[in-house]
Amino acid sequence: MSKLTPKIILEGTRLTFKTDIAFALNEHPRVVGPRKYKYHSPLISGEWCAFTNFPWGRGLINFEPHEEALAMETYATWVKLFELQRYYSWIVDRFHLSTRMYQLNTYKKDYDFRWLEERLLPLNFRMVLLTRSPESFEAARAERLKVSGNPSQYNDLNLFIEEQTLIRRLAGESILPMLEVDISDNDIESATEKIANWMESSGGMYMP
Repeated sequence: MSKLTPKIILEGTRLTFKTDIAFALNEHPRVVGPRKYKYHSPLISGEWCAFTNFPWGRGLINFEPHEEALAMETYATWVKLFELQRYYSWIVDRFHLSTRMYQLNTYKKDYDFRWLEERLLPLNFRMVLLTRSPESFEAARAERLKVSGNPSQYNDLNLFIEEQTLIRRLAGESILPMLEVDISDNDIESATEKIANWMESSGGMYMP
């Protein structure tokens, strides 16, 4: 049996259920193999607010200009870790496209991550862009507010719609293989199956 080594970056604006889908993929038998017991499987996120010592702080996506060097070193460290452990599965919940989107919207600065993608490509990383129709954001917000610890971030749905337009454009500039999945129906299981099907059909489950 060949060793499963899927490497998936999930991108998209908020309310596209990226984290839910990341967890579902990380337990999907076609993606990570059948599990008879629980074990550690890497699921990481660019949303970790690890640059500040308070909740809902800054991190790899929403860093301030004076933290640019820290952010770029963090990206370089992640890709080096991926290269060192290339024969394993990695699922990433938001990464460099989210950084580009946030930094463009907030500081009007566009970061060139071509160097990063050129190192991710030989590792067989794939990108999944999760999107939804503009009218479906309202229902997604209602669902998220049931569990959110920071509900105010979902006040302006127009912001998410605008972000989605931008991140679609940025995804179109990527050199990584990409699949866009519409999550307007809020069906996480269906989205997960679509991703698994694409990974299998496109050669994304194994290292060459």
